[in-house]
Amino acid sequence: MPLHQFDYIFAIGTIFAGLDAWNIGANDVANSWATSVGSQSVTYMQAMVLGSIMEFSGAMGVGARVADTIRTKIVDTSLFQETPAMLMLGMCCAVIASSIYLTFATKIGLPVSTTHSIMGGVIGMGVAAVGANGVQWVGSGTGTGAINGGVVQVFLAWIIAPGLSGCFGAIIFLLTKYGVMLRQDPVWKAFFMVPVYFGLTACLLTMLLLWKGGNYTINLTEPQIAGTIVGVGAGWALLVAIVLMPWLYRVVIKDDWQLRWWHIPLGPLLLRRGEVPPAPENVQAIKDYYAGHFTKEELAARRAAESGDVEVVGANGETEAADGEKKAVAGSDASVDGNGNGNGHGHGRQYHAPIKKIVGPKPEGKWYTGPVLFWYIKFALFRGVDQDVVNLQNKRDVLSGDVQEIHAHAAHYNNKAEYMYSFLQVMTAATASFTHGANDISNAIGPYATIFQIWNTGILPAKDKAEVPNWILAFGGVCLVIGLWTYGYNIMKNLGNRITLHSPSRGFSMELGSVITVIAATRLKLPVSTTQCITGATVGVGLCSGTWRTINWRMVAWIYFGWFITLPMTGIISGCLMGIIINAPRWGYQG
Repeated sequence: MPLHQFDYIFAIGTIFAGLDAWNIGANDVANSWATSVGSQSVTYMQAMVLGSIMEFSGAMGVGARVADTIRTKIVDTSLFQETPAMLMLGMCCAVIASSIYLTFATKIGLPVSTTHSIMGGVIGMGVAAVGANGVQWVGSGTGTGAINGGVVQVFLAWIIAPGLSGCFGAIIFLLTKYGVMLRQDPVWKAFFMVPVYFGLTACLLTMLLLWKGGNYTINLTEPQIAGTIVGVGAGWALLVAIVLMPWLYRVVIKDDWQLRWWHIPLGPLLLRRGEVPPAPENVQAIKDYYAGHFTKEELAARRAAESGDVEVVGANGETEAADGEKKAVAGSDASVDGNGNGNGHGHGRQYHAPIKKIVGPKPEGKWYTGPVLFWYIKFALFRGVDQDVVNLQNKRDVLSGDVQEIHAHAAHYNNKAEYMYSFLQVMTAATASFTHGANDISNAIGPYATIFQIWNTGILPAKDKAEVPNWILAFGGVCLVIGLWTYGYNIMKNLGNRITLHSPSRGFSMELGSVITVIAATRLKLPVSTTQCITGATVGVGLCSGTWRTINWRMVAWIYFGWFITLPMTGIISGCLMGIIINAPRWGYQG
C-alpha cells in the first residue's frame, strides 16, 4: 500500500529528479552535438531539434534498463529491508545533491559526469545511513572481479574512458587523414569511403539496441545477433550508396548549386540531369568549414597588421597595404573556385556569420501589452537556442586562452572532402545522442524509480531492481529536452573549438570514437562517462591533426578538474543532508 505519510518525500524527489534530468540535458547532451556545431556540420537550432528527438528516443526505447545500473550496486540495499522508507529518503537526498551540484557546474560552464554525480550522492547517503561498510568499494571476487564493480570503477573510468576513446578517435582520424584527406584526389576518396563509414555507424547503433536492450526481448543467438549487426550495416551502406551518393556526386563533383536537400530521395534519377548553369554571384553551394580559423601564415600577417604593420589580411587570402595595393600573403595557398570552395588551404579569412535571432530586441511599451508579452514568451522559449555558439567558442577568456593560436597549428584540408564528412557527422552525432539518452537518463530516473516504487508499494524493489514505468521515462526525457533547449549552449561553447580545431572529418572521428567506447563499455558493463569519452576522443584526434600545440590543455585541465571534484562534492552534500535528517532531534506526544 502507498506510504502516504511520506508524500512529501515523493514530491521532493519528483522535483529534484526533474532538475537532475534538466541538468543532464543542459550539461551532458553537449557531449554529442558540440563537435557537430563547432565544425558547422549543423546549425545550433538543427542540433537542438535532432538532439531532442534522439535523446528522447533513447530514453524511452532503451532507458528502462535501470535495474543493472551502478546505483543499485553501490550500496547494499538489503540493509534497508526493515526500513524501506529510509532507502527512499536516501535516494531523495542523493538526487538532491546531484541536481544541486550539476546546477552549479552547468552555471559556471564546467562539463562534468552526471553518472559520477549521482554515484557520489548514493555513496554519501549510504555512508550516512548504514556506514562505510555498507558501501561496495570494490567488486566481488578476486582479480578482475574486484575491479569490475563498486566504487573503484569510477576511478578506473577516469583513465580508461578518455584513453580508449582517444585511441579509437585517433585511429579513425588517421585512417581518414592518410586514406582520404592527404591523397591526390581527396574528394573522390571521400566519395567511396562515405558509404563504408555509414555502414559502420549503423552497425554500432544496432549493437547498442541488441546488446543493451530495452522494453523488448531479444530472442537471438550470438551468431544471429552478429549476422543482424553486419546485415543492418551492409543494408544501410547500400541504401546510402543508392540514394545519397548520386546527390553528393552532383553537388560536390559537378558543382550543381541548384540542388537542395529535398532532392536526395530522387537518388539515381539525379544522374540524368544536364550540365550545370553558371552560378550567380554570391551563391556558395558548399560552406567554408574553416571560416574564422586562420593558418599560421594568415594569423602572423593579421597580428603584424594589428601591431602597427601596414598589411592586414583581406577576404581573399591577400593582404592590403595602406595605399590599397593588394598582394598575396606569403605561404597562404588560397586558391578558391567559383563556388568559394578552396583547395583546403588558406581558409579562415572571414568569421562565421552571426545567426539570425529568434527573440529579437524587446519592443517598447508596458509589460502587459501584446507585443511585450509575446516577446517575453519568445524569450522564455527560445533564448537558449538564440545563442551564437560557434562565435562563443571563439571568444577569448581565461579558460580558452588564445584560441586562434591553437587553431593555427592544425592543418586545413580540402573543403569539399570535409563537406562529404558533414553528413557522416550528423549520423554519428545522432547515434551518440541516442546512446546518451539510453545510458545517462538513468542517472536521474534510476533513483527516482526506487523512490516511486517504495512510496507506491511500501517494500523494497524485488531483487534490488526498480521497475521503471513509461511515464517516468517520459518525465525524465521531457526534462532532459527542456534542459537542452534552455541552457545547453553554456556547456556546448566549452566543448567545441575551445579544445581544438573542429571540422567535419575531425568531428566525425571524435564522435565515432566516443560511440565505440560507450558501446564497448555497455557490453562490458563498465560505467564510463560520455563527457570523458568525447573529451578523450577530442584530444586524440587533435593530437593527430597537428602537434601537441593544437590542444587547449588549459581547457582539458579544467574539464579534468570537474571530474575529480564531482564525486566527493555530491557525496559530501548527500551525506550531510542524510545525516542531519536521520539524526535530527524529534518531538511529539504519545497518546
